Amino acid sequence: MNDFWLSCGHHLLDRDEGGGLVVTDEFLKAYFARPELAPPSEACIVERTLYAALMADPRRAVSAGEIAAIADKDARDNWRVMLAFRDHLLRHATIEAAYLALVRHGVGSTPPLFLSQLVHVILRNALDGCDDPSVLRAAEMFFRQQRVTVHEGALLVADEERISGTAQTPISPLVSMLGLEQSVDIDILNDDNGDTYWERSDRFDLALDLTGGRRGVAALGKVIARWIEHLLAIAIEIEPLVEVKGATFTWYVGLDAEATRIGDALWNGEDLDDDMRARIVALYRLRFSDPSIALDKVAGEPIYLILAMTPDKVLRMKPQNLAIGLPVKHLEAVT
Repeated sequence: MNDFWLSCGHHLLDRDEGGGLVVTDEFLKAYFARPELAPPSEACIVERTLYAALMADPRRAVSAGEIAAIADKDARDNWRVMLAFRDHLLRHATIEAAYLALVRHGVGSTPPLFLSQLVHVILRNALDGCDDPSVLRAAEMFFRQQRVTVHEGALLVADEERISGTAQTPISPLVSMLGLEQSVDIDILNDDNGDTYWERSDRFDLALDLTGGRRGVAALGKVIARWIEHLLAIAIEIEPLVEVKGATFTWYVGLDAEATRIGDALWNGEDLDDDMRARIVALYRLRFSDPSIALDKVAGEPIYLILAMTPDKVLRMKPQNLAIGLPVKHLEAVT
């Protein structure tokens, strides 16, 4: 079986009987190995002592006084954020449950990078055994910002950091630890190069064709369905659409901030101008396999999912909207 996304650290985690990811000491140590936390040579003795103690026992309780005694202000701030995140993970039975608690009750001071990393490793778990590079490349959109372009009539998305040249440093400490090669060359994923995905999955250097009616849009729909099933234990049917005319717009979920603005306009009965229409990247119709779980107001009605790019052609997907925005009677399947 082909492995992929080694940089997310999935191999450092355990799994419970239900298939959820369980935090291990090794996983926590990978976070402590981040360059923001590793003490420089000039760090004070308090910071160096704390770092050594946590690398020996990453679950060790740390008092506010210990943090306050660190001489460097930036180091104090970094440790407060990191330890709050660690404690949040340890309060929950699984990584999945910790993620759901964050998106349902407020992320607080949790850095967006950490939230994306949780999505990364949860998707790696949910897609374990997947042998379709198109599905895996589509899944990268959940945790990596994309740049959209039109090339020879095709709508393509490529990793924003890769094409902007800002990803010259390792994506995570694990990349350095594993010696994974970095690259800024971009190829468009197709039948001829699909088999190369496995060796380059941590380089994020394949563009995806998201032209309506083609494989990429269908692949993203499969990821959405798997994400919902894994996190919420809800089976759905999802259908990619090229356009919608005369539909009853009872409920929608915007998969990013721009799509939410477009959805709000449609909800309020407004007509979309050409510019707003052009920013829609993908559109789906979702139905619950068990209609009885839906809120009464949407019983039997489809839910529309909208994905859109910003005016400057950036795509920032918000997968948390799928975890908190569906009209179901209960959303506590994962605890």
